Parts: sequence; structure tokens; C-alpha cells
Amino acid sequence: MKSRSAAEGILFTDQYELTMAQLYFRLGMHERQAQFDHFFRSYPDYGEHSAGFCINAGLEWLLDWMREARFGEVELSLMRAMKSRTGRSLFADDFLAWLSKHGDFGSISLQAIPEGRVVHAHTPLTVVRGPIATAQILETPLLNILNYQTLIATKAARVREIAGDALVLEFGLRRAHDRGGNAGTRAALIGGADFSSNAGISHLLGYPPKGTHAHSLVQSFLALGKTEFEAFQAYADIYPDECLLLVDTIDTLASGVPNAIRVFEELRRKGYAPVGVRLDSGNLARLSTRVAQMLDDAGFPHASIVLSNKLDELTIHQIKLEIAEEAAENGLDADSIIRRLVYGVGTRLITSAGDSSLGGVYKLVGLKGDQSWQPAIKVSEDPGKTAIPGSKKVWRIVDDRGLATADLLTLDEEDPMREWKESRPQHSSADGLTGPRLQLFHPREPARHRSLPYRTVSKIEPLLIDVLSEGRPLRDTPSLEEIRIIRQADVAGLEREVRRLIGPKEYHVSISEKLSALQQQLLRSLSSARTNPIS
Repeated sequence: MKSRSAAEGILFTDQYELTMAQLYFRLGMHERQAQFDHFFRSYPDYGEHSAGFCINAGLEWLLDWMREARFGEVELSLMRAMKSRTGRSLFADDFLAWLSKHGDFGSISLQAIPEGRVVHAHTPLTVVRGPIATAQILETPLLNILNYQTLIATKAARVREIAGDALVLEFGLRRAHDRGGNAGTRAALIGGADFSSNAGISHLLGYPPKGTHAHSLVQSFLALGKTEFEAFQAYADIYPDECLLLVDTIDTLASGVPNAIRVFEELRRKGYAPVGVRLDSGNLARLSTRVAQMLDDAGFPHASIVLSNKLDELTIHQIKLEIAEEAAENGLDADSIIRRLVYGVGTRLITSAGDSSLGGVYKLVGLKGDQSWQPAIKVSEDPGKTAIPGSKKVWRIVDDRGLATADLLTLDEEDPMREWKESRPQHSSADGLTGPRLQLFHPREPARHRSLPYRTVSKIEPLLIDVLSEGRPLRDTPSLEEIRIIRQADVAGLEREVRRLIGPKEYHVSISEKLSALQQQLLRSLSSARTNPIS
């Protein structure tokens, strides 16, 4: 595709972002400073089960894209050729000249919650400040990059929760949405997958790609008049240290596993240890139990059993339950069977099957006036879609058990962490209910609020960090392994009920009393404007 680079550069945005940018330019407000918040309104709901948290991901790739994206001659010529329905140029020459000079993201400042952190609905994940025309053009690519990687990292984190300490392999590239498979692999590794079959991006990210052979290997030998055993033997001869055999091409228990065991015995005589076998069809729980017995009887108690075929967190959970039942019925040790399992999770992970998009949005929350910043709010008949206005900070409240109990949004000038630190030395547990308390208001129902005694809080931490200042990076990018460690610690810091696979407990995202008052003031002003329109 001759213009692919143009399609994936700064024109990787929606047309209305460009037409709005020109409108701002025509009205002389294109360089007025604006603030947009990126957040999602609801957690992924997969139908039979749903998420109670998300894992933030995609920031590094967004920053990489922003650094390279700009309006060059190719992009400007494409826009110059666009016509209105009456044949007039859609984009004027003076606007295109402005884009030629200022059409990059060097004027954008950005705050974000770091990748790998647990994030929740209605909490700003990314805060964009800059000229309104430029910030508007950023909306679509930001949502595209961050929403998808957050969606897949969340799915992978749920798989990791259910898989426990077992290896999880991401196998989804062939079913991914075109080049989005690379982003999905990165997000899956952030969320908890150990390795991926996606060779190229695995190498770039520093994780060796993993995999075995396909059914076609055995089929090709059979087509030439040879046997399944000879196919396995050929594979083992070339990859003696990496011998993992797919055993369900003909008959798993009558042919595949016995032939694999014969090959494993030859490998053992040569001083090699086989990796194991892979099951890609049939009743995976029942087959795993029987295959484990066969491998044990043959003297291969450490050989892995890799499961694939439409796996996700719910099917893995069901497989483990069924293995426990099968083992109990046959007097076997279920834990020893489960410990040798490896999960190859493909289509349902890379496409987030059941809920294939994250409802992340990008809303204007503030605009610089002639003298000061003015908060902005988007109103909807659905209270859940009413944005939280103004420049804000996001804080995580950790209780005396060391578990996250709420995220608190405050006005920029508020500092609950300082207030908490100052109050602690002055009060003890003996103060009981009379001591100072942290006030938490519901973001959509101001009459609902609760308070936490400061003595029950063990930590208050800010979540948003400064990432860009007018296009200049403010910190080094963490490694993928550092991001994975962050995710692991954050998930461990959630209440077990929030991490629950089915019917998770709602995590509280609250706003401060001052922010709640500002929100209600703006809503009253808009309501008054609707009921008293200018005649």
C-alpha cells in the first residue's frame, strides 16, 4: 500500500477531529489551552462473567506514535485534495499552512497512570493538555491505542488470576485483528501471559517466542505414507531440547500419546528431557487426567501438558474443577495434574471474546479562558455518562490491611495525602469514631457519601504522573518486566472479592466534597440555561 505510512501516521484519526480543528482555527481559538480526560465508564462484561478491575496499558506505544506523527507534505496533499459536496476545498490553504508549521504534538503535555497499574471506571487514566486543535486531533489515536491494550491486558490478568502459577502462553496472532495482534501480544504480556507465539514482537520485547508444531506436520507425513511416530521422531531429532508434541491429530490416547512416549524414551536415552505434549481438542479435563497418568507410568512425571483450543479464564476455571472431580473419582492427586498444565490462550484473549471493546472516552473537562481555567462538563440523560469536570488529581486509598479500598478524585489544589499525614501523629485508635475522617462522595449521586477514619488508612498515593511537558518526555520508559511487576503488586493489593471471576464486588471510585460541589454547580448552571434559553 503506497500511502500506508500516511494512513498510520497523524491521519490515523477520525475526519471530524480534523474538521473541528479547522473550525477552532477559523474562529481564532485553535491555540487556546484545553484539557481532555481519557477514562472508561464500565468494566468489560463477558456475559457469563465480568471484570471488577482493569489493567492500564498502551502508554509507551502512544508516546512512540506521538513522537513520530506530524503533518508532512504527503498528509497535507491528501487533505488539500478533499472536496465538499459542492466541489469546494474542504480544508483551506491557511489552515493547512498552520498544520504544516504546527502540526505535531510538540505542544502537548500529558499526565497518565503508569502502565501495569490497576485502574477503575470513571478514573482519568490519561490527562491531555495543549492547544485545543492539536489535542482534538489526538483523541482518536489515543483511544485506539490505549483502549485496546488496556482491554487485552485486563483479559490476560484475569487468565493469570485463574491460572495461578501455571505458565500462560498467548497464541492469538492468527485470529487477531490485523497488525493489532502485535499490540495485543504486548498487552497480554503486561497482563500476565508468560510468553507468546508471536515471533517478531516477542523478540523486540525481549521474550523468547514459544510454540510447537501444527497438525499439518503429522498430516504431511501421513500423506507421504509415513507414520505419526516418524513425524514426532523427525521433530525430536531437530529440536531435542524443545520437544513438545501435538498428540491429537489421529487419536490422542490410542496413538498420539503412546507415540510421543516412544519418542520421549529415545530422547531420554540420548540425555534429553522432553518438554511435554499439547492437547488441542476433546474434553481437555478428562484427557489431561488420563495423559498425566500415561506420562507418569512411562516415567515422565515432569512432562508438561499444554492445553489450547478456545481457552479463557472461565474455561480454565472449569477445566480445573473437572480435573478435581476426575481425580477424586479415580483416586488421583488433582494438584499434581494441575501443576503440570500449561495454558495456550488464543482467540478469546486476543479478541477479548465476550466484550470486544473497552468503552474508553475522551472528554473536554477544562478550557483556558482569558484569565483562568474554566471547568467544562458533558451532561447526559444517563447519569453514568456525566463527566467529572475540571483539573483533577487521582489518589488511591489503601486501608490498614494493605488493600486498596477506594480511588479518590479531587480538585488539583487538594492534597488528602498531606492532610492524612498531618493528622496521623495527632490521633490514635482510641479516638474511635470521633477522629478525623476522609470524606468520599459518589461521583453521580451527591447525596450518597461515606467517610473513612484516617486511622484506618495505611497509605494514600497519587496515581497520575507527569509524562510529557509540551512534547518533552519527563521520565524514562519502564521495561516490560518492570510493568509486569507493577501489575502483579497492584492486583495482589485488591480485595479478593474485587478480583472474583464471577460477580466481582464493586470497587469504590469517589470524588471529594469540593469536586462534588463544583460538579453540581455546573450541572445547575446548565439546567438553568436549558430552562431559560436566550430568545
